[in-house]
Parts: sequence; C-alpha cells; structure tokens
Amino acid sequence: MKLGLGLYRHMLSRDYYDFAVQAGCTHVVVHLVDYFRDGSANPRNNQPTGSKYAPWGLAGEPGNLWTVEEMQSTRVEIEAAGLSLAAIENLDPGIWHDILLDGPRRAEQIEYVKTTVRRMGEAGIPVLGYNFSIAGVCGRVSGPFGRGGAITVGMDGPADDEPIPNGTVWNMVYDCNAAPGFLPSVAHDELWRRLACFLEEVLPVAEQSGVRLALHPDDPPMPTMRRQPRLVHQPYMYEQVLEAFPSNSNALELCVGTLAEMTEGDVYNAVDEYSRQGKIAYIHLRNIKGKVPRYRETFIDEGDVDMARILSILKRNGFEGVIIPDHTPQMSCSAPWHSGMAHTLGFVAGVLASLKNQASSAEETLNELEC
Repeated sequence: MKLGLGLYRHMLSRDYYDFAVQAGCTHVVVHLVDYFRDGSANPRNNQPTGSKYAPWGLAGEPGNLWTVEEMQSTRVEIEAAGLSLAAIENLDPGIWHDILLDGPRRAEQIEYVKTTVRRMGEAGIPVLGYNFSIAGVCGRVSGPFGRGGAITVGMDGPADDEPIPNGTVWNMVYDCNAAPGFLPSVAHDELWRRLACFLEEVLPVAEQSGVRLALHPDDPPMPTMRRQPRLVHQPYMYEQVLEAFPSNSNALELCVGTLAEMTEGDVYNAVDEYSRQGKIAYIHLRNIKGKVPRYRETFIDEGDVDMARILSILKRNGFEGVIIPDHTPQMSCSAPWHSGMAHTLGFVAGVLASLKNQASSAEETLNELEC
C-alpha cells in the first residue's frame, strides 16, 4: 500500500508537495477543479464544505479543458518533489453538467470528457476519480464535533430537501444567468440510465488511453438529496456498476468514511470484497460516528471504524494502491488543515509499519520452521 495526500488546486505548489514528503507520503491525488471559486461560504483553509444548501462556488468555463501540457507540467513538478501523481479527482461541472442533467449540450460534453481522458493518458496520469451525482456533496453542517472541539462536518438530521436552483449541479453554479426556478426531480432509474450511457461512451476511450475511471459513492449516502436520486448509497450498489460494465477501466474510488455512513451492509465486508476483486483504484480513509442522517466526521482514531482492521484487510488482499485521507478535522492551531492531515497520515503510516513488521516476523517464523 502507498501513502498519499489529496491536494486541491490552490495547493499545487512546492510547499504542499514538501509537506506531503515530510509526512511520509509517496503519492498525491490532485483536484484540478477549483471548488472555492467565488465561494463565500467555502474557506480555502479547509475541505470544500460550504453551508447546508449554498453551492461551493462557480464552475469552470465550458470548453476550457485541461491541456496535456498543464497536466504534464503538474506531474513533472510533483515528481521533482519526490512524489508520484496517482490520480486526478473529479471533473469540472462546467464541462459535464449536461451529461449529469441529460441536457442539450450532452453530446458536446461527452466529447469534452473523452478528450480529457485521452489527454490524461498522454500526460501519464492513470486514474480519473468521479462522482456521478446531480446534487453532489450537500446537506452537511460544520461545527466543533471532533475530539477537543475540533471543527469537522456531519449531518444533523434528515435534510429539508430544498430543491436545486436552475444553473446549479453537483453543488456548483455552472450558469449564473439561468432562468428562475428549480431542477425537476428525476427517477432513480433515469439517473442509472444516464450513468450507463456515460460509461458506454467513455469507457472505450479510457481503455484505449490506459486510464481507470474510479466512481466515488454518494456522500452523504442518502437515497435522495435535494429531491434528486443517488446512485451509490449502499455498499452493494457499487457491485451493480461493476457487473454492468466489466472492464479494468471501470473501477472504484472507495471511500471508507462514506461506506461507514451507510445504513446497510458492513464496511469491513465491503472493503474485503472490492479489494479481493482488484477493483479499487484508490482509497479515501476517513472515520465517522453514527449513520446518515445523523453522523459526524472524527479523527482517524476515534470513530466507529477500526482503521487498523481496514488496513489489515487491504494488506491481506494484496492491495497495492494509494490511500489518502479525503479530509480531516481542523485542529486548533495556526495551520488547522496541515495539522489535521499530519495527524491522520502519522496514524496510517504507523499502522502500515506495524503490518509490515508483522508480515516480516511471520515470514521469519515460517522460515525457521521449514529449517
């Protein structure tokens, strides 16, 4: 297993790369989407949270695709700092909103996504994480919910189901001049159909380009959010996606925290099953207490999930991919993001070292017995 760090667009600089190396990371996952653009409720010193219903910020400009040169330059800078670029996480709603909404620009935007995937292959970036969702990450609240009053996020009860305004999707605004009104609700089957059409068209390009498409589960994992359906809100729903499109390029961005928030299934069984199948492209590691619609994110060592057990399962099943903390509680100091991440990375590195030592000891014992 490889220890990594997720970095937002404004963090793609040598200072953050050096921090990752100092914390023991060998890999990074980068976000080229700027979730914080004109987002008044979205401070850059934290994960993108926004408020309960306010969007994170403005999406990028339609057609303003990431170039091969931009992605190669980012990869080279990361490698110069002693790290490897494991994945790009998420597509900008500005280039695929009508894929999610089945809107008039869908065909054009499918070509945008295909071009992006081809360019990722040319730039030597092996994984694209994505979340096929209309509502996106929403309905959460922030507060001093962590140990010692650390600021973290969660849900405080069933969402009010406030509808999504026109011009907004995936919790970002893609059209500031949209007509008044709200997005119409669609059925679960319709959203599944849209995902199936997306994969039918984009997976062949991903296969040809040597890129894996890694699907993130819905967070919060509710059947609906803001009157829109969710695709993966129980662990078994991942299997539906994998079975419908059997391909090495159809993979999972497996989020342990989101799986633990789900009301059905068992997080340990899910991690075991999908890691044995070799379908996990990379992992988000985050701990929580509770289940939707009432849960809170916690420090890595204080939640409901036994993280040592999770890592032990992954080790047993030969998972060789990258593990990153997707987000952590904010610690009370002048560098809340850095300290929260350092705490989590140190915990994970310690468990991985312990598992490695256990394996070495077991191998030595076996060799002695054979002698």
